[in-house]
Amino acid sequence: MEVIADFHIHSRYAMACSKSITIRGIDEGARQKGIRVIGTGDFTHPLWLAEIKQALEPAEQGLWMVKGLRTATRFTLSTEVSTVFDHGGKAKKIHNCVLAPSLEIVDQINSALAKYGSLSADGRPTLGMSASALVEILHSISPDIFVFPAHAWTPWFGVFGAFSGFDSMEEAYEDMAQHIHAFETGLSSDPDMNWRVSKLDRYTPLSNSDPHSIPKIGREANVFEFEEKDLSYNSILNAIKQKDKRHFKSTIEFYPGEGKYHYDGHRNCNISLSPQQAKKYNGMCPVCGRRLTIGVLHRVEQLADRPEGFVPKDAIPFVHAVPLVEVLSYITKKGDKTLYVQNLYERLMRKFGSEFNLTLHAQISEIEEVDKDLAEAISRIRTENVSVIPGYDGLFGTVDIMRRIKEEKKGTQRSLRE
Repeated sequence: MEVIADFHIHSRYAMACSKSITIRGIDEGARQKGIRVIGTGDFTHPLWLAEIKQALEPAEQGLWMVKGLRTATRFTLSTEVSTVFDHGGKAKKIHNCVLAPSLEIVDQINSALAKYGSLSADGRPTLGMSASALVEILHSISPDIFVFPAHAWTPWFGVFGAFSGFDSMEEAYEDMAQHIHAFETGLSSDPDMNWRVSKLDRYTPLSNSDPHSIPKIGREANVFEFEEKDLSYNSILNAIKQKDKRHFKSTIEFYPGEGKYHYDGHRNCNISLSPQQAKKYNGMCPVCGRRLTIGVLHRVEQLADRPEGFVPKDAIPFVHAVPLVEVLSYITKKGDKTLYVQNLYERLMRKFGSEFNLTLHAQISEIEEVDKDLAEAISRIRTENVSVIPGYDGLFGTVDIMRRIKEEKKGTQRSLRE
């Protein structure tokens, strides 16, 4: 049985997230995508936790389902916390994802973390503690609590970020690094980029969507294979920890250039630069003279000790995908939130069952029977025959599926050439 999982999501109580997010809405969104296991997100927030307790009931060990709905969706108790601390005289800010096996343990987690910051202020609370202290406290509550760095490469809040990160997991988590088994690659990087850094070989790269609204669920995900009877919180964790390598099959990835921190840049000046170009300007914006936001690709280059294209032995494979509403918006030349695109999406879901079934598994000939442009777009995405205009400094990039956009007509963005 294929199990697609997205562990990192948010509730409506997290900053800059849609106010329409509900537990039932998450369940429906997961089913539309083809996701079997989804995080609850934000269990540290007291109001959201109350909704979790009211809306969910136990299913398999450590997993939950919506009360009164006989759907296949399973929830795992999850949250994201921001640890802010001083290290060597520098301010460090690391976002961490946390998975828990039971509501009783969640209550203990919240009781412990409430001493370090307000849990009700944000679904993604800011805690005045080091990343290592977080892991130590959580591991003392239960060894079954699973912690991994969120969006590891983002400039300000990633464990390896250019502005507040570290050069290794051991530096960031100190003696607690032994309890870190995985990291989230984030939208602006993919496994291929991370394989260039040999010190990451011992950690499993995870891909999650980190969505701020329900339609963004599943823009990245993890693919497992389990017998129905074996699905549980512990079996998922064992697969992530690579205790049994049969079960973790692949990850589903954004094209990393579409992520909003892939290239270096300065959005106020419409400046987008490759790492090589940014080095020529010593990391400063050539228009205003201020510091550039150093992107993920640049940061990977700094830590890489392997050439591009290196694949470690036993590496978990991956595929690139583009969210279906983006594909439909592209081929119809209509906004992704328009009624036309939404109705088209719903019709496709009725025929193909789920988004991932269409984008990853359906025969191109079958898609062609519905729409030839859609079939061509899906074929191009699967074979990576697309062009990507990289995102930078908080602006998402663009996947130019049919290569429509001419180099000289990339909007107002100034992409300085060598």
